[in-house]
Amino acid sequence: MPEIITETYNANQIQVLEGLEAVRKRPGMYIGTTGPKGLHHLVFEVVDNSVDEALAGHCDRILVELMPDGSVQVSDNGRGIPIDIHPKTGKSALETVLTVLHAGGKFGDGGYKVSGGLHGVGISVVNALSEWVEVSVWRLETVYTQRYERGFPVSELIPSKSQEVRRGTQVRFKPDPQIFTTQTEFDYDVLASRLKELAYLNAGVKIEYCDRRGAELRTDIYCYEGGIREYVAYMTRDKEPIHPDIIYVNGERDNVVVEVALQWCIDSYNDNVLGFANNIRTIDGGTHLEGLKTVLTRTMNATARKLKKLKEGDSNLAGENVREGLTAVISVKVTDPEFEGQTKTKLGNTEVRGIVDSFVGEVLNEYLEFHPAVATSIIEKALQAFNAAEAARRARELVRRKSALESSTLPGKLADCSSRDPKESEIFIVEGDSAGGSAKQGRDRHYQAILPLRGKVLNIERADDSKIYKNNEIQALITGCGLGIKGEDFNESQLRYHKIILLADADVDGAHIRTLLLTFFYRYQRELLDRGFIYIGCPPLYKLERGKNAQYCYSDNDLQAAIASFPPNANYNIQRFKGLGEMMPQQLWETTMNPATRSLKRLTIEDAAEADRIFTILMGDKVAPRREFIETYGSKVGLADLDI
Repeated sequence: MPEIITETYNANQIQVLEGLEAVRKRPGMYIGTTGPKGLHHLVFEVVDNSVDEALAGHCDRILVELMPDGSVQVSDNGRGIPIDIHPKTGKSALETVLTVLHAGGKFGDGGYKVSGGLHGVGISVVNALSEWVEVSVWRLETVYTQRYERGFPVSELIPSKSQEVRRGTQVRFKPDPQIFTTQTEFDYDVLASRLKELAYLNAGVKIEYCDRRGAELRTDIYCYEGGIREYVAYMTRDKEPIHPDIIYVNGERDNVVVEVALQWCIDSYNDNVLGFANNIRTIDGGTHLEGLKTVLTRTMNATARKLKKLKEGDSNLAGENVREGLTAVISVKVTDPEFEGQTKTKLGNTEVRGIVDSFVGEVLNEYLEFHPAVATSIIEKALQAFNAAEAARRARELVRRKSALESSTLPGKLADCSSRDPKESEIFIVEGDSAGGSAKQGRDRHYQAILPLRGKVLNIERADDSKIYKNNEIQALITGCGLGIKGEDFNESQLRYHKIILLADADVDGAHIRTLLLTFFYRYQRELLDRGFIYIGCPPLYKLERGKNAQYCYSDNDLQAAIASFPPNANYNIQRFKGLGEMMPQQLWETTMNPATRSLKRLTIEDAAEADRIFTILMGDKVAPRREFIETYGSKVGLADLDI
């Protein structure tokens, strides 16, 4: 038993973090990470304040600018953050919301009926994690300005005569390199994806996005009068719709606003249903999505029986049958949202389920009543899906039976690792036996497993479930990694590796194999991507030798830069690796498999709608959209980019 000592542990050892000190001490608690995702989250927090003004009906224009000095400026034409003295803090309301956690107009008695800023920590956290923040508030002919540095005001709230009669708020901030040690530069495309999404979700709001960092000004304007209907139209523009008109639901009940847009497509075996609550993407679902799925299944089964497509004694169509080929967006605005945690990825309000069910049921029943041909087409597609599912069920049972037998759980070609801890274990999915042989010899057997695949796997974008689960390579992937079936059986505790690394040759064929594998993971094992378990290994293209020194180059640019560093007329030798199988096991370990020296790309889906569209273009049946895509982007992509 340890010796009991109490006199040295007293109140002096209890650290109290006042104001925004706690945020700077533990930034991950407030923005998740101080990596690139947390960095971009700062912008979204500021933009969300402007969007909340739009939701309240006081703002219709938002301007986001990336400035040459590395700062970001967000402006709107809303009411402007109040500048009068707050009765409790004795400071201006502006200084209060920038320096006090959980201070804002979003807690019942404030100025917002609906808001995505549930916890009220947004702009104060941005202030705490920025090197400096400059805020301007316009009220008629007066503009009020104040500057903050690392969370503290360094100037008074200064009023001055405005050059224009306007209202609104402008926040300019520069991320603090003391907090964001790995990156402070913003990625244009990451921000563009979210800003475009916000414009779809808030019909009529104009979001202008400018990049002033380069020699040329880059500007995009997002404004969609059709809102989520245009969102669905964008996602399905390269597919063949069953019905030309997008089915649209819009209504409000008990302070819950519901918007739903639906379109079924002929040439798709999957569904793509995106859910949002108060403009926040609910990737883990929630009551709004539960209500939508329930009413779709019930309504389509009732219609099928009314049209005699299902007879007495026939089993009902399952939800996944009804949703096959469906692209949908559901957006709800709730006065008092109940999210699961600060991540806000699942909506918990029980009343929303029934409201969604009621609204969608009324509109969908009416639409199908007046469009019997469309109803028949959707139901026939669902029936085909039902029949295919029965065939697939038999194939799935074969996979499950294999998994249930201890002696044949793992495919024979899998070289497993000795560790049974999935958090430290990783599996390399490699192309061909020769590459597999080098990888098996070069790996660390304790935590690295190797699964060689023979040739190119099935393109699941053009195949139904029954073909997919009969495919030997797909079966090997499922049983080898412990994936479950089409995501429905996904269980993280059954997953055998928390790093699934796609390792293919650095050429066009290798890029095709990666794309086929990514199509499988995206369509059938989406949760692996959402949770960050999928990686791409980056093998070198060249080995550059000069005398006794050798270095590996991963792109043509790397090679040219290395050669340029040599003295004039230096003698050197270049070895081009045409495939992984050409590399010796030690070379493969040093360049591609050793955690200390390798380069891995972790795959995440920031823009689900765009990802869905790209997979449809590249892997679907239609040739014309694929040709147009290649003609547009082919010249801009080199071999070094093919593994993205």
